[in-house]
Order: sequence, then C-alpha cells, then structure tokens
Amino acid sequence: MKPARRRLAVLILLCGWAPLAWAQSITERLAPCYSCHGDQGQSFNPDTPSLGAQPSPYLLIQLYMFREKLRNVELMNAAVKGFTDDDLRAFADTLAKLPPPPAATGPADPARLDRGRTLVQQHRCNICHLPDLAGRDNVPRIAGQREDFLVKTMREYKANIRPGYDASMGDVMQPVTDADILDLAYFAARQP
Repeated sequence: MKPARRRLAVLILLCGWAPLAWAQSITERLAPCYSCHGDQGQSFNPDTPSLGAQPSPYLLIQLYMFREKLRNVELMNAAVKGFTDDDLRAFADTLAKLPPPPAATGPADPARLDRGRTLVQQHRCNICHLPDLAGRDNVPRIAGQREDFLVKTMREYKANIRPGYDASMGDVMQPVTDADILDLAYFAARQP
C-alpha cells in the first residue's frame, strides 16, 4: 500500500475509533500510531519520525501542538482531536519508554561521518540535543532518527515553515547550508 493511501486508511480508522478511544487501554489506543510510526515506534515510512525513546516532555509538547493545530498535519491533528491533557501525557509517557530506534546500518562514509561530527560541534547541536544526541526534556532525540526525516525537518526549520514552541531551531539553522544539513542528518542517523 502506498504511504499516502496507508495514511488515509489510518485517518479513517482513527476517526472511526474516536468514540471508543476512552474505553480502550493505552496499548490499544497506540496501535494506530504504529501503522505510520512503526512497531514499537521504529519508523520505516519515509519522512515519518521514529518515536521510541523520545523524551516525554518533548512528545507532550508535540502532541499538544497537534491537538491545538499549532502544527498542521491533518493525520496527526485528527489523531489527537478530543484528547484530554491526561491522554496526551499518557501517550507521551508510554512512547518515551519504547526502545530507541537503531542507528542506520550499512557501509558508512567515514569522511561524511567526520564532517557531520564536526558540524554537530560547530553548530552546537551537542549542547541542546546532548553529546550523544539522545535529547532531553523538551529537546528531541535525533540519534538513530530517520535520515530523510532529519533532512526534511532541518530544511523546514531553515525555511521557517516548521512551527516550533520557540524560534531557536529556526535561528540555529539559518547559517547551515544544504550540504551541511545532509551531513548532519547522515551523522545523526548513524548514532546509537
């Protein structure tokens, strides 16, 4: 099934399940999320983030932004429509306990890894996202994240089209070239 059709099917299922959502356990309620974000939050869908091991406060903020339509992604806006604050907290806490995504595998280009490592320090990604890029508090884990998702996200911050709860990423990304974005994503995706 093509990703667009899969997402439409998930949206239909989510909307149909909305009245039953409050009667289900958190495990049952999370099941539709895994159709896009992958089993145990390990995404295999292009441009779709892995959610495993993301810090709970970060997830809570993102879910809140989707619920309030401060971030407009139709599927996500529909998925959390009607969620209470307690629902958002339960989802965030449960997803944060999932295992982290595995680092990208396959042959790695040592020169790109070195450039990426240098860029992480040069642009101080290691300050907010931590030296191991595992994230903390309201800062996401980028270690092991899908490379295509990281590229898309950094480009959106640079173009000032991805809303955030503050302007820091937009500011950080302004001097970063597209070639640097590719190397940063390459490096981060290959970190455990």
